[in-house]
Amino acid sequence: MGVPPLDRAQREVYKQLVRTAVASREASTGAGLEETLLELVNIRVSQLNGCAACLATHVPAARKAGVSQDRLDLLPAWRDIDEFGGPERAALRLAETLTRLDSVDEREAATAAAAEHFDEDQLSALEWSIVLINAFNRVSIASDHRVRLED
Repeated sequence: MGVPPLDRAQREVYKQLVRTAVASREASTGAGLEETLLELVNIRVSQLNGCAACLATHVPAARKAGVSQDRLDLLPAWRDIDEFGGPERAALRLAETLTRLDSVDEREAATAAAAEHFDEDQLSALEWSIVLINAFNRVSIASDHRVRLED
């Protein structure tokens, strides 16, 4: 008999993670972070981690929030596209460095760049969002969640 998916093996732990994510989203919106920004961050982190299940959730959520398909298509090249503004670029840089766990110097530089666009509450809410999408990516991957595309 195989091991049950991680999100089902310890249901209460997973429920607490979901509750934390809800609290994080409330903190993010309460701090004034836009849903489009949060979804771009969720997508970029999920791209870096290779989490198809989270991409299948957050790409439609980004579209629903108003992110254009062109911006979604070009998100992996955000550094080279003028269409991404200063706050988005700072948030995406922070998301990438916290996902890859870059050097201390790069993390500090990314945080400082983000602090130019976000106040303390917004920055901490953004960091929590990044930490949590990374956690959900890992739970989904460990649980072997599959995505089935429709024709």
